[in-house]
Amino acid sequence: MLNKLKPKSEFSRNVLTLMTGTTIAQTIPIAISPILTRIYRPEDFGVFALFIGVVGVISVIATLTYEQAIILPKYDKYAINIFMLSLILILFTSIFSFIIIFSFKEEILNLLNNDLLGNWLFFVPITVFFLALFNLLTNYNNRIKEYKDIAKATVIKSLVLSIIQVLIGFLKSGFSGLILGQVLAQIFANLKLAKNILKNKILLSSVSYIQMLVLARKYFNFPKYHMPHALFGNISSNLPIYIFTPFFGSAIVGKYSLALMIVLTPLSIIINSNAKVYNQKLAELYNKKENVYIFTLNLIKSLLKKIILPFTIFIVFSPQIFEILFGPQWIDSGKYIQILSFYIFLNLIVSIIAYIPNLLNLQRKALKIAIIHFILLSILLYFTSKYFDIYISLASMTILNSLVLIYNFIWMTTALKDRK
Repeated sequence: MLNKLKPKSEFSRNVLTLMTGTTIAQTIPIAISPILTRIYRPEDFGVFALFIGVVGVISVIATLTYEQAIILPKYDKYAINIFMLSLILILFTSIFSFIIIFSFKEEILNLLNNDLLGNWLFFVPITVFFLALFNLLTNYNNRIKEYKDIAKATVIKSLVLSIIQVLIGFLKSGFSGLILGQVLAQIFANLKLAKNILKNKILLSSVSYIQMLVLARKYFNFPKYHMPHALFGNISSNLPIYIFTPFFGSAIVGKYSLALMIVLTPLSIIINSNAKVYNQKLAELYNKKENVYIFTLNLIKSLLKKIILPFTIFIVFSPQIFEILFGPQWIDSGKYIQILSFYIFLNLIVSIIAYIPNLLNLQRKALKIAIIHFILLSILLYFTSKYFDIYISLASMTILNSLVLIYNFIWMTTALKDRK
């Protein structure tokens, strides 16, 4: 009976493996979030969101996005050289960012318009190193189809994060527990994923500086186009935090960041699980010259059938849900989610198929779109935040982001169809 319930296709089995682990991992922070919102203030979440925003921007450029090329080579000996190249870049970026923070700490705090971070800025390079390393290890384990280990590492990261944040939250007031939980969680998760590389001594022996340089040149489109694209995309996603902090204060930023965390946490289960397997399968089918366009459309149709009803129900009752679970001071978070709902839904779909420009060598156009989006969003958020309230700012952002996502979806799927 149990065998009949198991998915028949390899793709579905791999997605199920990742989704099982990721579901467990993401359930943990959601389950403890009512505790966190009662031991941490909205201002604490606001400062933590700013910290993560800074870490996210630096971690994007840490590998020059060479880690995205790991699944492309036909042979593992090339993939391991890309891995080592990326690891060296991560180490260099972390050291360089520490030097910059040490030299210009006060100037950076003034730029961020938040003195509360203070010496916690020195935790940025440490967090960047382990976060970028986790992404790198995840991509390599994705290539070799170690989906069970990816799922286990995700659970470990979530468990450590939750335990540390709760324990320190009870012992000490402020945002320190949120940051320390993030750092330690990344360390423990990396230990789980690293073993699949360290145990393969023969593969590691094929690493050479010459091969790394050859592959760096071969996949130069990643740092040339994909890295700036990812950077602008990351900055754009964090722009509300950067701009809302000086105009509306850390409390509103905290409510905004918690709202996104509660909604994006379960959605990221779907996004990450499907995207990881989709990327690997897409490259495999494309190399075999099979119809990747039909495969992509079928995946999206199947996904929409599963999520549209529960997503709609949650959005309708989100203010009441936030008030009951997290307390009256968080009811605004539910209202923010209602405003952002259409954009969040579109982002879910487009994020899963976002690897298409890399596969078709269309990173240059993707970069142009990201730059235009970043410029328009910066102007829009600054203007609406300066002259209007938070609700107008969020509504304007939803409209602009939705238009960009719709264009990206049409463009990427059309490109896939043309090159089927």
